[in-house]
Amino acid sequence: MEALLQQLQYWHWWVLALLLLILEVFAPGVVFLWIGLAAGAVGLLLYLVPTLDWQTQLLAFALLGLASVALGRWWFTRNPIQTDEPQLNRRGEQYVGRVFTLDEPIVNGVGKVRVDDTTWKIEGTDLPAGSKVRVVAVDGVVLRVEAVST
Repeated sequence: MEALLQQLQYWHWWVLALLLLILEVFAPGVVFLWIGLAAGAVGLLLYLVPTLDWQTQLLAFALLGLASVALGRWWFTRNPIQTDEPQLNRRGEQYVGRVFTLDEPIVNGVGKVRVDDTTWKIEGTDLPAGSKVRVVAVDGVVLRVEAVST
């Protein structure tokens, strides 16, 4: 194994970088991109300084990988990706502000309401069936509702 590591060339790192970038296309999240950039940087470093031993190469890859992932996370925390559907995977939050008619009454502060093709648990003041309610908040999988004045 050590004999293989001693034969590492700059283009090996660039091939690894390319493979990691291709893997990024098929993986969720943005992780392999940063590690691929680190591999490419080590390849560039080895191209510029061809006398680097394999231990230094692996150490540089580890440090650059950690630094690039940390830098990427910092960047996306400060510059979040804007989307036209910010609640796409937060289904309950999509219902905040919508008005529904109760099929069943709210008893002791708990009830159910039919929303499209799903039944949701709701919490709010006691109301009879047929009352209109507005979703005001979401707590996990429970919709918080209030009566709509007519």
